[in-house]
Amino acid sequence: MALTLEEYAAQDGLGLAALVRSGDVSAAELAETAQRAIAALNPTINAVIGDVPAALHAPAPDSAGAPFHGVPFLIKDLVMHAEGVACDMGSRFVHGSFTSPHDTELMRRFKAAGLTTLGRTNTPEMGFSITTEPVLYGPTRNPWDLTRSAGGSSGGSAAAVAAGLVPVAHANDGGGSIRIPAACCGLVGLKPTRGRTPTGPEFGQPLKGMGIEHVVTRTVRDCAALLDAVQGPGVGDPFEVAPPARPYLQEVGADPGRLRIAFSLNGVMQAEIDPEMRDALRQVAKHLEHLGHHVEEASPVFDEAQFHAANLTYWCGFLAAGVLGVGQLNGRAPSNELLEATTLACYEYGLGLSLIDGEMADAFANIVCRSVAPFFRQYDVLLTPTTAAAALPLGFSNGNDASLGAKGWYDHLFRHAPFTALYNMTGQPAISLPLCSDSAGRPLGMQFVSRFGAEDLLIRLAAQLEQSLPWQRRRPSTHVASL
Repeated sequence: MALTLEEYAAQDGLGLAALVRSGDVSAAELAETAQRAIAALNPTINAVIGDVPAALHAPAPDSAGAPFHGVPFLIKDLVMHAEGVACDMGSRFVHGSFTSPHDTELMRRFKAAGLTTLGRTNTPEMGFSITTEPVLYGPTRNPWDLTRSAGGSSGGSAAAVAAGLVPVAHANDGGGSIRIPAACCGLVGLKPTRGRTPTGPEFGQPLKGMGIEHVVTRTVRDCAALLDAVQGPGVGDPFEVAPPARPYLQEVGADPGRLRIAFSLNGVMQAEIDPEMRDALRQVAKHLEHLGHHVEEASPVFDEAQFHAANLTYWCGFLAAGVLGVGQLNGRAPSNELLEATTLACYEYGLGLSLIDGEMADAFANIVCRSVAPFFRQYDVLLTPTTAAAALPLGFSNGNDASLGAKGWYDHLFRHAPFTALYNMTGQPAISLPLCSDSAGRPLGMQFVSRFGAEDLLIRLAAQLEQSLPWQRRRPSTHVASL
């Protein structure tokens, strides 16, 4: 049977896959329904920026028994590559010059999971932003409020999932780029442990290991099942993280036990936290206590100056290397006509870094990681806001503002996203959950962080909160079910 758009959007990814397995709907019918949804709403939210070859519009022939067989999917236009699919990295500098000759390891695993890829999603230039407003493709609009940002850098993916275009979409995270869009758009966004998901063959440890691949979803079980499908090292990866004791999907509904949970409103740069966000976090802390957890206010202690020194060096160095690499491939020279002003400034800053700067950044990052780690022996989980406030207005974070410079752009980004990037540096798993809303009805995401390798614990806790503070019935005003 064909699904209405409302019936389609009512299901998560595993729910749609179950309909395909039962014969109630075909994979082709799901793809057609998703394409109708994209055609109807994408002109409004600008989440999907490119189609993919028709061969990807059907699940892989050998994936009939896979957990997401026939489920519509979108890939972020950054880092992960699919064979025969263009990748523009949100940049005029790259646009039209690169089509991948092969699947990356992660893409191969997404295909093996049975996902049907229907397009690419919008991303800021080179991924270095907390909003998705590239000059190349224009701004992605938040389905909850079209005047607001969908977050960055996985904003296109988050907006598409929030609006019901697809149930799950690829995302990645170098400083909050899964969690921030998930928070802005009312989704589940897990940044796995460093090394949990593959980044090869192009990358071993992108962004000095801070860049992590996964997805944004509407449900915890989709998040867990997709992690089962893609986790584990690829051939030639630099290290292997200890595998989970059992499938992550089995953690959904499992008793998390009585956890030691710290909560904190202390972000970097003495960031100002919106009063509604402060109130929401304290309400969640009380709810956790009601669920039987031990909850108290506490924060990890680390040298923030060392953190920023390392983080700025890593980001600008990685970006500069990326620009140089693209230029070698396509023969283009970096310029104001091809790069946004802050990207060009960060590129130029990165060119001025020395090998000693890189060594010092590694030393500082090591100190930061070893300072934070003992906190997670005392506590199982840290609760913080994901962002300082609800989704920011479009235009607030302007990547083409020539007055900012590299350091000014860096300070702007992390002042308004003060809670996420530390855990990219430490490599710990962190998840954003859409537990609250502000007075205007916009989502407020809450971040939960655990010790290295403890995605299982976060999934158990997330599933408990999904049951006790359910969010599935909350839908944005711009949604396929409203068509």
